[in-house]
Amino acid sequence: MTFSLAAASKSLGRLMPMASPATYAILTLSCLMYVISLLLTIHSGGLQAPSGGLLSSLFGIGGISGETLQRMGASLPLPYNLQQPWRFVTAVFLHAGLLHIGFNMWVLMDIGPAVEELYGSARYFFVYVLTGIGGYVLSSVFGHFSIGGSGALLGLIGVLLAITTGRKSAGMQMLRRQIIMWLIYIAVLGFVWSGIDNYAHFGGFVCGFALGKFMATRAPASPQERKRAYVLGWGAALIVVASFAMVAIGFIYAAKT
Repeated sequence: MTFSLAAASKSLGRLMPMASPATYAILTLSCLMYVISLLLTIHSGGLQAPSGGLLSSLFGIGGISGETLQRMGASLPLPYNLQQPWRFVTAVFLHAGLLHIGFNMWVLMDIGPAVEELYGSARYFFVYVLTGIGGYVLSSVFGHFSIGGSGALLGLIGVLLAITTGRKSAGMQMLRRQIIMWLIYIAVLGFVWSGIDNYAHFGGFVCGFALGKFMATRAPASPQERKRAYVLGWGAALIVVASFAMVAIGFIYAAKT
């Protein structure tokens, strides 16, 4: 099993950028899901011109219809998510509009490579998926309809805050100040715009902070550590693939009925 996972990682690595392959994989999947969602919205006639105030209009550019997001796997209130648990995963890679995905992918490319370099691609991808799930668990408990990768991004921020807390080196202090600035920006945006799911943000952040305190702050070094990292990373990848497979099955079933 270890040999198979290592071989798969090496083979896929040739197809991805040498630096931060997992970050680029998340970026690619998120953009692909946005394009598919946009095409489905256009096909169903659900695309509407932005309206309302300036901020609402900006967030409405390239907006995805609520019906499409629900069919694509948006996170719903907890009773629905428990019946369709893949929604905890698929919602992490869905976005509501062009500005929404643009801002999230900007944050991803700003902080993702640093976390990936620190933990290695496999454990980094596991952290991203797990903290995203944690954010939507809390969000669904409070009955929210929600999508977006911001809960997972807050998870990465939580990881970085955890590992820099108490560190006295100049590099760690500089990174901690940058992370705190991101937290301030996101917190202000969460209060300014009512459409932001602060529960998903908080849930992802808490999960990330806990993982940052629990995991060793370095890439896997020994064969045993690499084996565990492969299992975590590929396990998370299989969960993502299986979750979107359930969404695809739902589309096929709906087309036949």
